[in-house]
Amino acid sequence: MSRPELLAPPEIFYNDDEARKYTSSSRIIDIQTQLSERALELLALPDDGVPRLLLDIGCGSGLSGETLTEHGHQWLGWDISESMLDIALEREVEGDLLLGDMGQGLGLRPGVLDGAISISAVQWLCNADKSSHEPRIRLKAFFGSLYRSLGRGARAVLQIYPENLAQRELILGFAMRAGFSGGIVVDYPHSSKRRKEYLVLTCGPPSLSTTTPDGKGEDGESCSDEDSSEDEENQTVCISDRRRPRKKQKLNKKGKGRDWVLKKKEQMRKKGNAVPPDSKYTARKRKDRF
Repeated sequence: MSRPELLAPPEIFYNDDEARKYTSSSRIIDIQTQLSERALELLALPDDGVPRLLLDIGCGSGLSGETLTEHGHQWLGWDISESMLDIALEREVEGDLLLGDMGQGLGLRPGVLDGAISISAVQWLCNADKSSHEPRIRLKAFFGSLYRSLGRGARAVLQIYPENLAQRELILGFAMRAGFSGGIVVDYPHSSKRRKEYLVLTCGPPSLSTTTPDGKGEDGESCSDEDSSEDEENQTVCISDRRRPRKKQKLNKKGKGRDWVLKKKEQMRKKGNAVPPDSKYTARKRKDRF
């Protein structure tokens, strides 16, 4: 079965017929509920009974937003498909709905959000649906605006279906460049059907409170990076991978001798460049106290 994002742009793929078929499928409803519950769990909001304002990116017909409502939170829904939002209005969801392209940035007030979730939407930005679309520019605009709209220390949990490892690293890379800390949490890493990836991002620099959570194993319990070390693609990608200190270049103790310098100067003269004349001081090493 072909990936939806390879068939057509989201605003065209999710037309009236597809939107209704998507929303009426009991299987999809169950999957959306499970993914939303897990995203809310990874969001790690304080358990103090205070409702938070959350953003549901790619909210569609409001299936994931209903999970946020059930947990007592207020939410904004953002989607590019007008047909999906029309069905959300018919279903009388509790959230406020916004029609827009996340690849052009989120026009929200800075620091207004307490958190954000997204279910199966961000990977659409990796496709150029129009001649004016450049995935790197769209990812930069999206993550930059998302970072600005979140409060300090707030989290964003984005469930994604990357097509390959390069696409996953592309998405994660632009999230890190926007200023986020965090990484990717992989649930059921050794299962081809149940495997799910969540980009867990925190607004602000890394700290003990922004440590990337562990993914779930086959028994439903948390599994660490060591449990999935057999498969490099299944490892949790952390911010430490991006900020690893560069290796120092080995210095050539022999250095560049006089013959090498004279040869280079002769090459520059043949090209017509102005080169100082050769002398007994050419390529001579200066004293340390100079």
